[in-house]
Amino acid sequence: MIPISIKYKNKSLFYEVLVDSGADSCIFDAQIGKLLGLKITQGKKNQIFGITGKGEDYFLHKVTLSVGGWDYETEVGFLPNIAKMGYGVVGQRGFFDTFVVKFDLPVGDIEVNPKYIKN
Repeated sequence: MIPISIKYKNKSLFYEVLVDSGADSCIFDAQIGKLLGLKITQGKKNQIFGITGKGEDYFLHKVTLSVGGWDYETEVGFLPNIAKMGYGVVGQRGFFDTFVVKFDLPVGDIEVNPKYIKN
């Protein structure tokens, strides 16, 4: 779990997410997007298939994420009711393609450094 900030226009929220190298994209609860002022279902519709194999609709929007003080714009998906299933996740597109991530499991530590971001 890491803390991030999600920004859209003039609104910003802090959110704790799971760093998930097995996730294709960044997916957050739709309620987070609503609080930022996004019209969730007006985003680009896509589907995610979890461990159950059942497809669920989510909607892509461009937002600014802040991780460790580094801000960058990326496209993330907003999925209704993800909070019931667990946490939002940062995945391959929108996180691992932007950062070098090192896990130290015995210590319980994670190191995140930007690949391309310049502040």
